[in-house]
Amino acid sequence: MSLQIDEEKGGCVFHVRVQPRGRRNEIAGLHGGALKMWVTAPPVEGKANQAVQELLAKQLGVSPSSVEILTGHTSRQKRVRVTGVSAEAIRALVEKT
Repeated sequence: MSLQIDEEKGGCVFHVRVQPRGRRNEIAGLHGGALKMWVTAPPVEGKANQAVQELLAKQLGVSPSSVEILTGHTSRQKRVRVTGVSAEAIRALVEKT
């Protein structure tokens, strides 16, 4: 299964599956059509969401403010928008894992 990426004006939207309280912050491949991520932060007070934004920003070379969580703020399944990147850059990130 591959990651579905919707290209929009100025950025891309895709799904991520987050595993909070992981051993380290990393992108772990695909899970059911979503980008699987592990973050060390606990899922309280938005800490895991902030860790997701920071990790995606670092891996894609954009600022954390360019990563927006659209849906799933209290769920492991999230839909995110990253501005300033192409679908090819996101696919390259998946292939590195």
